[in-house]
Amino acid sequence: MVKIKTVFKAVPGFSRSTAEILPFLDRWLSGQDERFIRKVKKIFENAAVDKRYSFMSPEEVFSTSTFEERNNIYIREGIKLSTTCLSGALKKAKWLATDIDFLITVSCTGIMIPSLDAYLINNLNMRQDVVRLPVTEMGCAAGVSGMIYAKNFLKANPGKRAAVISVESPTATFQLEDFSMANIVSAAIFGDGVACVLLSSCEEDNGPEIVDEGMYHFVDATHMMGFSLTNTGLKMILDIEVPESIATHFPAIVRPFLEKNNLTIKDIDHLIFHPGGKKIVEVVESLFGVHGKNIDDTKEVLRLYGNMSSATVLYVLERFMDKKPNKGEKGLMLSFGPGFSAQRILLQW
Repeated sequence: MVKIKTVFKAVPGFSRSTAEILPFLDRWLSGQDERFIRKVKKIFENAAVDKRYSFMSPEEVFSTSTFEERNNIYIREGIKLSTTCLSGALKKAKWLATDIDFLITVSCTGIMIPSLDAYLINNLNMRQDVVRLPVTEMGCAAGVSGMIYAKNFLKANPGKRAAVISVESPTATFQLEDFSMANIVSAAIFGDGVACVLLSSCEEDNGPEIVDEGMYHFVDATHMMGFSLTNTGLKMILDIEVPESIATHFPAIVRPFLEKNNLTIKDIDHLIFHPGGKKIVEVVESLFGVHGKNIDDTKEVLRLYGNMSSATVLYVLERFMDKKPNKGEKGLMLSFGPGFSAQRILLQW
């Protein structure tokens, strides 16, 4: 039996409300057509995001800083915040850093070699035989993916413990000279954040059990989401067909996975869904709504923090963990990412 012991988050030091971002848009869009400027502002105002956190100040985000300079900030702040986050999770669980047998780090918004896990091992004086796995290039789905990898390791190794740390800085990928809808929409919905999940196959540890997990891959959909590596950094690829494609595939993503466990959507008490953006949230809300279910916590995380790529669903999970659901209640974790793919986890408290 593999259980989730705890979830812990860390937010970057810089933050701005949507209203505070608008003056920066005025300077960025100076010289553009007035109708276009109004349209961009509307996108920000209607993104269902009230506040965004960032590894960088707004002045740095909207500056001509180079890919190297932004990536260096991503590395520096990523190491610092992930160390704080893992330390906080261990303290919350009353574990020691040396209790961790398997260390998974998740990120797609910067480049770091050695990978983040190497720095965590040194910063927290972890064991020299801890197993490392950096998960990159899986985008928003990687938070759930990392948990799936941890679950499989722990299932094969009873009496062990694992940490999954997600570190994301989408604001570091903002392209100053790119006025495409993909760059604008991503700037409107994304924010930065760090989260850590501790998992265990030790009998003495409690928490919701991971009953089942699975991945679902869309065919011929590699064009829908991702990054292009350019001279100015990671340039967002975001196809307008993403929400509609999710709606089309939704029955195949959810129903067979639940049926395999002799369940239907009606049997799920808690929907722990990754808030990809307002349109995706609306699509999923309508699909679950016909079954009398809500994704209010997903919408609240989007409002408070924006989409932090792989870390976001872990922020949603933390909200449910802190509510301490009743014994026997079930939860469905669901996230989407480049590939295109869906990642699913079935939980039982």
